[in-house]
Amino acid sequence: MSLPTAGQRFRDAVAGEHPLQVVGAINANHALLAKRAGFKAIYLSGGGVAAGSLGLPDLGISGLDDVLTDVRRITDVCDLPLLVDVDTGFGSSAFNVARTVKAMIKFGAGALHIEDQVGAKRCGHRPNKEIVSQQEMVDRIKAAVDARTDDSFVIMARTDALAVEGLDAALDRAAACVEAGADMIFPEAITELAMYKTFAERVKVPVLANITEFGSTPLYTTQELAGADVSLVLYPLSAFRAMNKAAENVYQAIRRDGTQKNVVDTMQTRMELYERIDYHAYEQHLDALFAQKKH
Repeated sequence: MSLPTAGQRFRDAVAGEHPLQVVGAINANHALLAKRAGFKAIYLSGGGVAAGSLGLPDLGISGLDDVLTDVRRITDVCDLPLLVDVDTGFGSSAFNVARTVKAMIKFGAGALHIEDQVGAKRCGHRPNKEIVSQQEMVDRIKAAVDARTDDSFVIMARTDALAVEGLDAALDRAAACVEAGADMIFPEAITELAMYKTFAERVKVPVLANITEFGSTPLYTTQELAGADVSLVLYPLSAFRAMNKAAENVYQAIRRDGTQKNVVDTMQTRMELYERIDYHAYEQHLDALFAQKKH
């Protein structure tokens, strides 16, 4: 009996938790921490790859291989279904979108979202975004759906149209994407709770709420979002922001004080790290191998 695919596990997670909390994991270590905390699905942010792995802004600079490197590292050690941000598909043609979809499946992701911004994209919560025509976005979705080598792999359509063309246009785009085969909808930069319910009623597929900090969307609770018929709640960079602030504080303290003594209590201990990555199990296996060689 074959095990369920990553795509099926993502769908099962959506069906099993209302709404499903999907937390961002910036690297494989954080994926393990998210699993330990009890989350049923995790997320890899395109902006997180750009800022965290490359030290660059989220302006369409990173490429497919940059994202795939982090995807593989996460899926190698963590079996939680992974939703991946693929920006606009990493290329201007249907062939690029198809290559992206096939690669995500091959590298173990369970779902992706693709957006309707132009190639020189911006963070979804920044001003002056530009979007492609509705037909071009529909073509992206069709290309993604046609390229699937696993029918259970989730194709999620993200639209940034609300901030650019208004609610009605965003609803029309979302509905057109579902008609083209999108499994789920991600309306970006929502400003009012009731808008989610409007999307859910219009598209009749699971709707994701992006509850990112310091953006356009208020930090709604899961209870509030459940009442608005939201199926998935995304926290894309919450741990990443905390990690960055903690690292900055440690660097400043060591430089200022000439010692790390004053910030040790803010650190994960050596034993906590070893426990989180199952260090001792690896070490015991190594000891057993050495013991065999001595006989």
